[in-house]
Amino acid sequence: MRNYHISKHNSFYAIGLSYKKADAEVRGKFSLDVPAIDHILGKAKEIGVDGLLAISTCNRTELYGFAQHPYQLIKLLCDQTHGTVEEFQEVAYVYKNHDAISHMFKVGTGLDSQILGDFEIISQIKQGFYRAKKHDMANPFLERLCNAVIQASKRIKNETELSSGATSVAFASVKYILDNVDDISNKNILLFGTGKIGRNTCENLVKHSDNSHITLINRTREKAEDIAGKFQLIVKDYGDLQTEIRKADILVVATGAQLPTVSKALIYTKKPLLILDLSVPKNVSDDVKELDNVTLVHLDQLSQITDETLAKRKEYVPKAEAIIEKVKKDFLKWLETRKFAPVINALKDKLNTMKTEEIDFQTKKIEGFDQIQAEIISDRIIQKITKQFANHLKSNEVDTEDSLELIQKVFQLELHSK
Repeated sequence: MRNYHISKHNSFYAIGLSYKKADAEVRGKFSLDVPAIDHILGKAKEIGVDGLLAISTCNRTELYGFAQHPYQLIKLLCDQTHGTVEEFQEVAYVYKNHDAISHMFKVGTGLDSQILGDFEIISQIKQGFYRAKKHDMANPFLERLCNAVIQASKRIKNETELSSGATSVAFASVKYILDNVDDISNKNILLFGTGKIGRNTCENLVKHSDNSHITLINRTREKAEDIAGKFQLIVKDYGDLQTEIRKADILVVATGAQLPTVSKALIYTKKPLLILDLSVPKNVSDDVKELDNVTLVHLDQLSQITDETLAKRKEYVPKAEAIIEKVKKDFLKWLETRKFAPVINALKDKLNTMKTEEIDFQTKKIEGFDQIQAEIISDRIIQKITKQFANHLKSNEVDTEDSLELIQKVFQLELHSK
C-alpha cells in the first residue's frame, strides 16, 4: 500500500490460524490472553511494526498489521505463545493488502466462524482495537477498517437471518446435553467458569433444560453470584470444586485459562459423568478419559453439530456477502482518497500562505481594511477550491497520478513525507 500514505511500511498483513486447519490442541498453543496481547503490542512498537490488531478466540488467533514482512508478525506471535514457527507454518494463513482486508470482513461478519453466523468474534475485534489504541498502535487505517467491519456486521444482523436461531458454541453444548442425556431436568449440572461462553451456556441451560439443579463455580465468586442471581441458581466457592464434581452428572468447563483447570486427580465418581470442555486451550486434561465413568467432549466436537437452523442460515450467505461488498467498497473508496490527501493538504497550506501574505499586504495598503471579514471570505474560498480538486481526483474518469503531478507543478507544492 505504498501510495496510500498510511504507514511507513508498504504492506498490510493478516496472519493467523483457525479451526479450519488447526485442531484445539494446536490452537491452544497459540492462544493469547489479555496480558499476552498487551505484550505483543508493546513489542511490536519497539520493532517498528506500524499499526497492529490482535484477536484470540476459541476458534482462531490472528494478528493484523503493517510490517516490512509477515515474518515480523509471525515471530511476535510465536515468541509470546507456546507454539513454534514450524508448527505455525503447518496450519497458518497469511493474507496481504486487499486480501487481508477481505479476510477481516469475512471473519468479523460471522461468515468464517466455526458455526456459521456466530457473531461472538465482533466483540473480540472491538476489544482488540481498544487495546491497540491504548498502546498507540491503532492508526487511521485500522480504525476505519474496524468500524467498517462492525458496520457490516450490524447490517447483516439487522437485514438478514444469518444469525437467526440459537446456534452458537454455547447453544451447541446445551443441544448436545439435551440429545444425549435422559431425564435432564433431574440431573445435577455444574458449570465451572462464568466468562462470556459460560454465561451464555448457563442462560441456554436454564432456558432449555427446565433444570433447577444447576450450580455455578468461578474463581471470583462475585461474578458467579451476579449470574446466579438472575436465574436463582446455586453458587459454591472455588474450594468446593472437587466436592461438587463428585455430586455432578454433567460438568461444563468454560474457564478460559491458559492451563488445564480440571484433571483426573480432581474426579472421584462412581456414576456416569459427562464433561463438556468449551475452552481453548483445553481446560480439561486428556487424562480424565482414563476414568471409566467419564465421557469428555471438547468444543470442536460440539461445533460440528448441524441442524435445521444452521441449514437455514446458509440461505442468507449471498445477501450477507452483498452487504459486505457494499461496505467494503465504501471503505476502499476512502482508502483511494488517501492517495491524494498529502497533495490536497499541501495545496491547502499553500493557499493559506497566499491568503496570509495577501491580507497582510492589503492591511498595510488600504485604510480601514476589515481583516476579520477578509479572513472569513478567504477561508471559505480555500475550502471550496480544495473540495473542487478533491472531487476531481475522486472521479473515475480522471487519471489520478497525472492530475496529482499537474497540481504539484502548478502550485509548486512541497509534500511533507510521513
